[in-house]
Amino acid sequence: MQTHNLGYPRIGSQRELKKACESYWAGKISQNELLEAARKIREQNWQTQQTAGIGWVPVNDFSFYDQVLDMSLLLGAIPERYQPLQEKSNLDLYFAMARGYQQEGLDLKAMEMTKWFDTNYHYIVPEFTKNQTFRLFGSKIFDEFAEAQQLGIQAKPVLIGAVSYLLLGKEKEEGFHKLDLIDKLLPVYIQILQKLQAQGATWVQIDEPYLAMDLTDRERQVFSEVYTEIRKQVPDLKIVLANYFDCYGDNLTTALQLPVDALHLDLVRCPSQLDDVLAHAHLSTQILSLGVVDGRNIWKNDFEQSLQIIQKAVAKIGKQRVWLAPSCSLLHSPNDLDFEQKLNPEIKQWLAFAKQKLSEVVTLAQLANGENSPALEKALQENRQAHQNRRSSPLIHNPKVKERLSAVQESDFSRKSPFAVRQRLQKERFKLPLFPTTTIGSFPQTTDVRQLRARLKKGELTQAQYEAEIEKAIIEAIRWQEEVGIDVLVHGEFERNDMVEYFGELLDGFAFTENGWVQSYGSRCVKPPIIFGDVARSQDLSVRWSSFAQKHTQKLMKGMLTGPVTILQWSFVRNDQPRRDTAFQIALAIRDEVVALEQAGIKVIQIDEPAIREGLPLRRKDWADYLEWAVKAFRLSASGVADQTQIHTHMCYSEFNDIIEHIAAMDADVITIETSRSEMELLEAFVDFKYPNEIGPGVYDIHSPRVPSVAEIKHLLHKAAEVLPIENIWVNPDCGLKTRRWEETKVALQNMVQAARELREEVGVEKV
Repeated sequence: MQTHNLGYPRIGSQRELKKACESYWAGKISQNELLEAARKIREQNWQTQQTAGIGWVPVNDFSFYDQVLDMSLLLGAIPERYQPLQEKSNLDLYFAMARGYQQEGLDLKAMEMTKWFDTNYHYIVPEFTKNQTFRLFGSKIFDEFAEAQQLGIQAKPVLIGAVSYLLLGKEKEEGFHKLDLIDKLLPVYIQILQKLQAQGATWVQIDEPYLAMDLTDRERQVFSEVYTEIRKQVPDLKIVLANYFDCYGDNLTTALQLPVDALHLDLVRCPSQLDDVLAHAHLSTQILSLGVVDGRNIWKNDFEQSLQIIQKAVAKIGKQRVWLAPSCSLLHSPNDLDFEQKLNPEIKQWLAFAKQKLSEVVTLAQLANGENSPALEKALQENRQAHQNRRSSPLIHNPKVKERLSAVQESDFSRKSPFAVRQRLQKERFKLPLFPTTTIGSFPQTTDVRQLRARLKKGELTQAQYEAEIEKAIIEAIRWQEEVGIDVLVHGEFERNDMVEYFGELLDGFAFTENGWVQSYGSRCVKPPIIFGDVARSQDLSVRWSSFAQKHTQKLMKGMLTGPVTILQWSFVRNDQPRRDTAFQIALAIRDEVVALEQAGIKVIQIDEPAIREGLPLRRKDWADYLEWAVKAFRLSASGVADQTQIHTHMCYSEFNDIIEHIAAMDADVITIETSRSEMELLEAFVDFKYPNEIGPGVYDIHSPRVPSVAEIKHLLHKAAEVLPIENIWVNPDCGLKTRRWEETKVALQNMVQAARELREEVGVEKV
């Protein structure tokens, strides 16, 4: 019984890649120094997996920014606007596609970015035109395979499959479907596979995550045609076809008929599919890769439960046709639990990070192979004891929380009056101009601000000294916003490390790591909290800073909170109760904070829910249940205030068309969304639905360092004003400004305010 891994965290155990990339972007290190930092991370990752005993180690799972963007560069799918950069290095061209480019007289927008299925990882969306061409352009996958070979690694190259790659992309003009491009794309894929085989590859992992999605008959047919042609052109190269995040479902017949040598099953997200696959196993000689170790959560594997699954497969098809693996790439897990020295030891014994998950896979294989040793017996006993301890631990259960949740009434999910009534009352109260300007919440977290938190943790600052410095930063941000002319201010969130981690640290039922970093996009890493028990609010979360800020301005100050679904989605969530119950527990805690903010004099409160679309199940049949409780969780958090209090929410990088009625059902007074990279395309869903509430279509892409001009922002607002009532339009960036620098932020926001002013002058004189 062999073992393999689908992918490993690429950021380095101490976020070395993040630091190297950001130093390179800032001009502090050379490209050769960046490449050397990356090489060291890859080598460490491969050796860690080899030392753990993993049989087939993935190669090309490393990326400087994103694996989908890697494929675009490898395939020569480079949008035409980047042609002036062709003389630059491939790496600089690559970063320009991801981040935009604004120098040397060029002003190039970054490619769109969106969520990778239902994760908090973001990918760069491929752009396709009707006359799209593909060619073998990059050499990354070949270079890294050669690196691994030189180190004696039994390497398995990994690449995104041709069909999923096209489906992940976007048509940038009308008159064709992206799948029409398969005949142009497939020869390049075959060329890649042939070249890998010539290099000495015997196994290749091809990821086709779209096999977990609802597919049309045509899409299934394309899958069949593609793999038939690959087998014909590359007959001797062995292929592991990897699907994850859900069942094959009604795509199972297609998947089982594909001429591949091994089929990977995510048995964490969909354990039931094993029976369906084994019912057809007699028809094939395919190897089954059993993804029994959770690649997306941090809970220790239950060996006894996993062994039952493995033994079921072995009894049907034999050990030789069974491989073991994590359920998906370990990209979504923190690197190494051994770096955590401050975690409560009782909680720590329940956990496994990426490095530990490798050991779990290997140990399960040894146990399933019938190996017998004192070390294996000890491992099995310790695993059994950890799970027994977790089930009975008093840390997990809070009877008061459970009682409060059971007492929730239907009326707790609704505001007192409908939106039309609330809007009139709020306009009378606030007297804001047309096209009111605001930001999404955070301002740049400079090195000085981050060092304040570090010095506080080290004991170099007292709590009083730290808070005094944060107060100075808030006042400075307020004065600058007043000077520029922003209408609804924010306090800047200088006291916050992360929009989820900050709140989790103040809530009961959460645990935190020192080094549990996970990549979100590019160099952006987050440290998700661990929800291990019942959630409750036993102290104020944000009242101290929001009320302080409001006292220092006559303008409206937004209170800034993270919503229950986003806290749920961006945490590692307990797996011993339904996610719905955990979401409602968080919602009650946020509700208490919303009410406390209102009582403290905060009249505008933003409850961010950027992850609500992300949490949508991959299969449409599962949507209704999720959307029902996700919307109710938001409403439960927001509905405890008076009609005159304005509730905002924010969502970013989401396709809204299919769930727009549920977004409307959230009943936020104002919603802000990302629309700048998509040139207001994402607004179409709100227009078609006739979205009734107020909306702020983001006019400034904060994920890129480029600064939009006044004319560019006005162009986007003109497009919005053509389809939305102008009295319902807000003007704002598309996301928080935490990751940006003050130099670019100030200019961009000044341009944004100026654009709003010019539009106000146009109203009443000529059509906007």
